[in-house]
Amino acid sequence: MSVQENHQLSGDFDKVRDDIMAILKMKDYDDGSIGPVLVRLAWHSSGTYCKETDTGGSNGAGMRYESEGGDPANAGLQHARTFLEPIKEKHPWITYADLWTLAGCVAIKAMGGPDVPWKAGRSDFADESLNPPRGRLPDGAQAADHLRHIFYRMGFNDQEIVALSGAHNLGRCHTDRSGFDGAWVVQPTRFSNQYYKLLMKLDWQKKKLSNESAEKGASWQWVAQAPGADEDEPPLMMLPTDHSLIEDDSFRPWVEKYAEDRDAFFKDFSAVFAKLVELGVYRGEDGIARFSHLEKGKYDSAPKKSDSPGAKGSGDGLAEPAAKENEKGIPQARAKL
Repeated sequence: MSVQENHQLSGDFDKVRDDIMAILKMKDYDDGSIGPVLVRLAWHSSGTYCKETDTGGSNGAGMRYESEGGDPANAGLQHARTFLEPIKEKHPWITYADLWTLAGCVAIKAMGGPDVPWKAGRSDFADESLNPPRGRLPDGAQAADHLRHIFYRMGFNDQEIVALSGAHNLGRCHTDRSGFDGAWVVQPTRFSNQYYKLLMKLDWQKKKLSNESAEKGASWQWVAQAPGADEDEPPLMMLPTDHSLIEDDSFRPWVEKYAEDRDAFFKDFSAVFAKLVELGVYRGEDGIARFSHLEKGKYDSAPKKSDSPGAKGSGDGLAEPAAKENEKGIPQARAKL
C-alpha cells in the first residue's frame, strides 16, 4: 500500500498552531526566524503538481524520501522538516502533509502577512513510489518563459505567478543551497509588498557569482544597494526570474499594482497560496484527501521508482505521463527561496 491511512480531520489544530508559533523565533537561524524556511517547505511540498497528469502536489509529504527530499531544488529544507519534527512527535495524529502546509500558513500570518485559508485531511505516502519526478520546481536562473512553463503546469495564470512570487518578501538565498546569495528585502522576516517596490525602484545591476555558485547553475544575479544603506553593507539581490517580472509586458503591470497597493497584494497572495497548498488534494465527501481514484496520473499501478528519480529506463516505475515529461529534458531545478 502506497498511502498511509493516518489522515485526520479532527484534532486540536489550535494547539498545533500554537506550537508552530512558539518555535518561529530562533536567534541562531537566518535573521532570527525559521518562518521563511517553513513557508518554503509548504511551497516546495506543493509546487510539484502537474494538472495534465494529476500527479504531485501537497498530498503525500514525499519529501521524507530521498527521491524528493534529495532533489537539489529542496536543498536546505531538511532544516525545516527537522524544526517541525518535535511538533509531529507531540501531535502524532497530524500527517506530515498537513503539518508542513499548516506551518507555512501560520508563519505567513505570524510575520505580518494575511490569513491563508487552510484545510486539514491530507494523507502521507507510505513509500516513495508515488513521488513525482524531479525538475518540476522553479529554477531561479531562468526567465519569464520558464516561469510560465512551471506555473501553467500547476494551473496558475500570469497574475497568480506574480502574486505567488511575493513569497520572496521572506527569507534569503544561500550559496551552499541554490548558488544564489543574499536577501531580497531589508526585513526578510516581515511579510510586506517591499519585494515589488524594490523591483520597481532600485537600480539593479548584474553581478557575476563565484565558481561555487556557477557549479550549482547560478552564474549571476541582480544586486542593488538598499535605500540608505552604507556602501559596505551587503547588497540586496534578485534572481533572474524575479527581474523577469518587470521585463515581461504581462507580468509587469501586476508588479506595479502590488507595489502600489499592499492590500490588493495581501488579498491575492492569500488566495493563491491557499490554492497552492491544495494542489493535488482530492477530497472525498468526508473531506479527507485520497489517492486511490487518481487514474489519470496512473497512481494506482505505479511500481516503485528506481534509485535515480526521473531516470528513463525499463522498470523505473514512472507513470507514463511523468516519463514523457522527463523526456522533455527539464533541468533539475535549484531552490527558488
